[in-house]
Amino acid sequence: MAGAARALADRLGLPLIPPQENGPPLRLLVTGPGLELRLVHMRPGQGVTVQWLHNPRLHQASAAGEGLIRAVGARRGQRPTVLDATAGLGRDAALLARRGCPVLMVERSPVLAAMLADALRRTAAEPEGAELARHLKLHCGEAVSVMAGLTDTDRPDVVCLDPMYPDTGKTAKSRKEMQLLQALLGPDPDPPGLLAAALDTARHRVVVKRPRKAPALPGPEPSHRIVGSSTRFDVYLVG
Repeated sequence: MAGAARALADRLGLPLIPPQENGPPLRLLVTGPGLELRLVHMRPGQGVTVQWLHNPRLHQASAAGEGLIRAVGARRGQRPTVLDATAGLGRDAALLARRGCPVLMVERSPVLAAMLADALRRTAAEPEGAELARHLKLHCGEAVSVMAGLTDTDRPDVVCLDPMYPDTGKTAKSRKEMQLLQALLGPDPDPPGLLAAALDTARHRVVVKRPRKAPALPGPEPSHRIVGSSTRFDVYLVG
């Protein structure tokens, strides 16, 4: 794995540091199960690796019970094309791809994009994952620029947004993976601009994933909302 780690470090412009040495607190490790993002004090396996096929949500979700599927309109045989403008760990994209929706994952972080590319490669190599991987594509870049560069033919039916938001200190301690993503990314620089670009790009709707009690993004009011126990989907109908 040393050769793969060196090649990845060179590609991302990151220092190559043996796991036992002191250095930056946040690290990307090349491991057998896949690229792992973890803090330096964590033991192997305690960090975050992108794994789609072993996610129970991927196999158990139904149109009636999964808010995201309802929000994008992937029901009754409908399989809209989706641009996931804030792909993150790719779980929502994988869920939609499992339903048969063609999904373009856009991720601004080169580190997260490398983790997604690694997951996509591993998924495609599994017999049960080949069909899922076939519906997923990946682009590393700023979502606003990516959307601005689309031709009219390439515009998706739906744009999905899940912007990072600053920790206000008023909620319970973030889950491990959220802590790691916040340490890597910080908040999105311009969520209202991201929403405006998405509204200009989507053919039919924009879906914004929010914490259940969080305010809507600045801009027009959502057409409707789908509210779950901890998560809310704000749906903006366009076109």
